[in-house]
Amino acid sequence: MDIFDKKILNELKLNARQSVSAIAERVNLSRSAVSERIKRMEDSGEILGYQVICKTPENRQLKAYFEIRHGGYHCESIAKNALLVEGIKLCHGISGDLDLLLYAEAESMAALHVIRSELDKIPNVSKVTTHIVMGEWES
Repeated sequence: MDIFDKKILNELKLNARQSVSAIAERVNLSRSAVSERIKRMEDSGEILGYQVICKTPENRQLKAYFEIRHGGYHCESIAKNALLVEGIKLCHGISGDLDLLLYAEAESMAALHVIRSELDKIPNVSKVTTHIVMGEWES
């Protein structure tokens, strides 16, 4: 396997459905050379196959809970502001050391970080703690 084979494999890993012409252009080889190399790598077992990877409920969304502390009588105003943040689904006022518990869903860690940043901007919020859901069980 030479440098061109490695470049072709990298292109196929990025998008196995792209045309041979597109790959040839990116790796600076002729279309026929790329076709021959792909065929050779398939025949030799270097390329085992192609697959479709679909989103499943397990990897569609990240889920998290945010503990909110504020040290005063601000639950209602904080809850109203929190529910305006995209991704926040539920907001509960609870007893104990915490003041509010928020439930959120996001498509990525970056989106979850944006939610967290928005919660930090809400007036009277003194502390936000994030808990990412790692597993789920239902009755």
